[in-house]
Amino acid sequence: MGQNIIQLKSVSQFNTERGQSTEHPLVTVLDQSKSTPLSPTKWISSLYIVFLKDSKCSEIKYGRNHYDYQDSTMMFVAPGQVMGIEEDGIYQPNGWALAFHPDLIHGSSLSTHMADYSFFSYNANEALHLSERERKTIMDCLLNIQLELAQSIDKHSRKLIASNIELLLNYCLRFYDRQFITREHAVKDVLVKFENILNEYYQSDKPSSLGIPSVSYCADELHLSSNYFGDLVKRETGRTALEFIHEKVINCAKDLILNERKSISEIAYDIGFQYPQHFTRLFKKHVGQTPLQFRNLN
Repeated sequence: MGQNIIQLKSVSQFNTERGQSTEHPLVTVLDQSKSTPLSPTKWISSLYIVFLKDSKCSEIKYGRNHYDYQDSTMMFVAPGQVMGIEEDGIYQPNGWALAFHPDLIHGSSLSTHMADYSFFSYNANEALHLSERERKTIMDCLLNIQLELAQSIDKHSRKLIASNIELLLNYCLRFYDRQFITREHAVKDVLVKFENILNEYYQSDKPSSLGIPSVSYCADELHLSSNYFGDLVKRETGRTALEFIHEKVINCAKDLILNERKSISEIAYDIGFQYPQHFTRLFKKHVGQTPLQFRNLN
């Protein structure tokens, strides 16, 4: 985009840039139609931000990826991530935004469960698309948080706000599960391509030069974020992407052990292990025998 990256450090900065007031130093809920227009900008965020877009709007760049928003779409930004606006002239924000500083949730139930919300690390093209009923549920959560922010801050405020944010994020988990189900054909297509990637990898010289294929490598080949790819595989199959990779590695190893005259160490290097003992440990975990025992018994 060419702009310098602006550090988005606080809720008050987030509000000020949009011409809106700050009612709580650690959290805000904004009706974006009331925000002032923004110029093309790139930020690195210190906040958790949840966007609910009401209608198709400007193309926004998130990380290295673009997404052209449709009606009722949600996008999630975690601290440390880069987001930006790409549009000539100025851009009028729309929809709603929830932004909160990590300090808000320290010591809360939400803090212990933030890792469950892996969609904060999804790419923008993996955004959540809502039905009308789902959008109403999300709006109810946002308005409840906004209502709490309108109250005078007391000893209960922080806990109640964090609880309402947790409720909203739990609904988002449910809606993402629904999205995977309703896009069943797309999900199955990804799984077929995943299998093909592993097959092609082990038909090349990549294992000896690059090592065992990682989840992030496979996700990149599929043009997906690692988190989205991992969640998709787990929801569809009940197994992790790493378990699939290890299964492929073990099957390749079995063929080599039985059909090659190479030593176990040479086979370990050929399939991507830097240390043969790591190969032996993984093989025994999956097969119940060491590679040498497997060779001798078969």
